[in-house]
Amino acid sequence: MVVVIKAVLFDLGGTLIRTAPVPTIFERILSNHGIKVKERVDEAFLGEVADEMPNDHGLPYRKFWRIYNGKILRKMGVSGNLDELADVISDEWWMNADLELYPDVEGILQEIRGRGLKLGLVTNGFRKDIEDIFQRVSLSNKFDVTVGVDDVGVGKPDRKIFLYALRKLSVNPEEALFVGDSVELDYRGAEECGLKPLLIDRANKVSGECRKIRNLEKVVNFL
Repeated sequence: MVVVIKAVLFDLGGTLIRTAPVPTIFERILSNHGIKVKERVDEAFLGEVADEMPNDHGLPYRKFWRIYNGKILRKMGVSGNLDELADVISDEWWMNADLELYPDVEGILQEIRGRGLKLGLVTNGFRKDIEDIFQRVSLSNKFDVTVGVDDVGVGKPDRKIFLYALRKLSVNPEEALFVGDSVELDYRGAEECGLKPLLIDRANKVSGECRKIRNLEKVVNFL
């Protein structure tokens, strides 16, 4: 029996948008406020911070970022009122992030919509960030449903966040395609829920048996 795809869901960061590296954004904001950094944070440390916060998605937006940003600031050797500075970083993040859409985004969204399919977004970001990003890159009103971690209290790869989006779209898992850039969070998470996963690997760095595409234009081959 052939199952017809009725919806396409996307991840956000690394899939639809790109930004400057996180350490660069931190340093840029601190520099704007005259704060010198003693030690530059690398991606490995960012991963360690994330691993230390297993229940982070249940926290309110401001509290979450105070804890997370505070850890980064202490690692960078910054002193002073770190709660206040963490709030400044949260408030000024996206204006310093070199935020932009990948060039293949608008075309594929129009193509999917033109085929009469539903569009969804599932991200491990908070709703406030989603709304800020959408305003900056003109993605508002492009999706039938957008789901962030504070909508469900958990993030990908937890099945709850995928199933929540599917319920909002009124489609079954096997009727939906999920496109993301993380093997663990997006591909495996969606696959475990019964969605048809698709990995966007723009740099062709991921090995293994995942169904991969190099650009979003290729999504149409799986509809």
